[in-house]
Amino acid sequence: MIRPFFLLMETMEVELLALIENNTWSIISLPASHKPIECWWVYKIKYRYDGSIKQYKTRLVPKGYTQVEDIDYIETFSPTAKLTTLHYLLTVAATRNWFTYQLDVQNSFLHGGLHEIVYRESSQISRQRENMIFWLHKSLYGLKQASRNWFATFSKVIKKPGYIQSKVNYSLFT
Repeated sequence: MIRPFFLLMETMEVELLALIENNTWSIISLPASHKPIECWWVYKIKYRYDGSIKQYKTRLVPKGYTQVEDIDYIETFSPTAKLTTLHYLLTVAATRNWFTYQLDVQNSFLHGGLHEIVYRESSQISRQRENMIFWLHKSLYGLKQASRNWFATFSKVIKKPGYIQSKVNYSLFT
């Protein structure tokens, strides 16, 4: 039996590979005017309905609570789906016998570009390269502006084939 520790290490490797493949950062010298944001690993176990383990998940999460407004981020607001809208849509779909689909985007926040200059600490870089940090190009879970950036990217993509954003509920596209 493989121990959970080794499974978590494997999920860390998968997460790091996804970050690297998505060009999430560049390694540069830390500019004197900026302070990097620390990160930590967050581990989660997903369970099946019967209580058995479905999968181990790992995320590299910046400590967004240390971000400084107007330096590390400007805007944070992002619309979220209203439960009443979801109920309404499911009711209409059921009455009209429509098919419904759910979409789960892997590493969704990595698809939202980062507009501010944000640096993260570099504990993964060897000690020989001191003063080197990661300059983030993409949002990471934990950054204050991450959901806003993801929603902006999603909105642009969904509008291309002709979907129209509702003026009443900004998270609804028809």
